[in-house]
Amino acid sequence: MPPSAAHAPAPAPSASHAPAPAPATTHTPAHAPAPALAPSAAGPVQPPFDTLVGQPLVARFLSTAVRGAHLNHAYLFIGPVGSGKTEAAISLARSALCRNRGTDRCDDCIRVLRRAHPDLHVIEPEGVEGYLAAQIRDLIHDVTLAPVRSDAKVYVLTRADLLTGASANAFLKTLEEPPSSTIFILMARTAESVLETLRSRCQILAFRYIPEVEAVGVLAETTGANEEQARIALAAVGGSTMRAREFLRSDTLRDARVRVLGIVERMLEADALDVLEAARELTVAFKAPLDELKAQQAAQLEESRDFLSKGALSALEKRSTRSLGAREREHIAAAFDVIRSWLRDVLLTRIGRGEDIVNVDFRANIGRAAAGATESDLIRALKAVDEAAERTRYNVSVQSIFESLLFSIREVLGHHD
Repeated sequence: MPPSAAHAPAPAPSASHAPAPAPATTHTPAHAPAPALAPSAAGPVQPPFDTLVGQPLVARFLSTAVRGAHLNHAYLFIGPVGSGKTEAAISLARSALCRNRGTDRCDDCIRVLRRAHPDLHVIEPEGVEGYLAAQIRDLIHDVTLAPVRSDAKVYVLTRADLLTGASANAFLKTLEEPPSSTIFILMARTAESVLETLRSRCQILAFRYIPEVEAVGVLAETTGANEEQARIALAAVGGSTMRAREFLRSDTLRDARVRVLGIVERMLEADALDVLEAARELTVAFKAPLDELKAQQAAQLEESRDFLSKGALSALEKRSTRSLGAREREHIAAAFDVIRSWLRDVLLTRIGRGEDIVNVDFRANIGRAAAGATESDLIRALKAVDEAAERTRYNVSVQSIFESLLFSIREVLGHHD
């Protein structure tokens, strides 16, 4: 790609793939050559975007780019929560890091799906207000190193809207002039929330809002779940179809949901000591799935000792630790999603819309809770869940957050000390 201005338009796809996801803002800067994908030895293959729910234009656009080896060096995925941005980023990483472009279940694909591939870096903000300077320094240094297993490296920044100030300025030069084998994927809810200096260096792909009925239908079709199970899965993970599929495949996550709802229902008759014990149980319930991930990471690190240098192995261990922390935050957030879905069901029942509840397997006690709570109290409880989720960004004990939340729910359900 010849050098040109930062705002040069993207090369147009062929006529059969003309619809671009964000025609008003999509553009391809030419600060760096696009990373090349080696042709597949097995002939033409399809990249793994067929499971991207409700985003046919994005899937078609990225599939065309992968097939034609025309990947840009930087993308900005914008769209609401649950629109599939993370799933698209992981699919694009599979296409870039797998020698068969992510079309099989090879070791590279499995590692990418588990976010344990040494050339995939999923970077979440670790500071209260955004990315830490140390995180960006580590990223800039890592970009200069050669890939460990693949011919490319992929960096996913999950909250590009929180990349500001000195950290953004330091990252800008790397974003402008990365090595040819590097792909950056930035994600945010809106383009306007991202600094103009960053978004102007990226190709912007807009993800549309997916109505619940559509997400339920596609999820049921692709997983074999019935409509009730699909609705429960989506509610339990905050609407993300990617995480909903993971939920439906995981006995551990499904058991955790049942355990959390059982704990919340106990607040109907709980005393103060019961609340403290329930908070401890909640903390344990949503840390349990991490044990499986820890075991997987340990096995992969052991396998890697034979071909990685000490420096690369140390970097992989640090990355695994950070990945574990990110997944822990995901699981804790899932606890709030489950609690929020139960309170929403209680509120729906209270206002006479019991036929719309999601957690139908807990209908009896939802009805009991609705009979003893007011609409305003339930709205207050839902706000308490949002406040509890926000507190996890700070250095606060997860168990103490659960304690405060459960005391609030207990009070709403009619208990006053």
